[in-house]
Amino acid sequence: MTEYKTNEISEYGSVRIADEVVAIIAGLAATEVEGVAGMSGGIAGGITELLGKKNLSKGVKVKIEENETFIDLYMVMDYGVRIHEVSKEVQNKVKDSVETMTGLNVKYVNIHIQGVIFGEEQVEEEQVEEGENVSS
Repeated sequence: MTEYKTNEISEYGSVRIADEVVAIIAGLAATEVEGVAGMSGGIAGGITELLGKKNLSKGVKVKIEENETFIDLYMVMDYGVRIHEVSKEVQNKVKDSVETMTGLNVKYVNIHIQGVIFGEEQVEEEQVEEGENVSS
């Protein structure tokens, strides 16, 4: 069930923003940062499910209380990036995007790294080292 929170009440009425809208904004902002492979749907059977752009609200948990927003992001990073630096950039970008677009005050953005994705070149190198045929 979609939950709506009142953002602003004026003489003309109120503005209501669904939690899922905030989650989509946060997910899109996070995936725009270089080094983020995508949002994670969680770990099932030891395998991290990587979600595409159609599922931007998945992997994002939003809690809105009055005008304060709390966001948890479950993400997968690219191999070789500095996770700490990428995470800080994601936190800043998500906070700025949500505050700019909704007017809500983002209290915190927690990052949960669920996995690391290896690039195609690294996978191909591993296959060649193992003696497998790699077609171009």
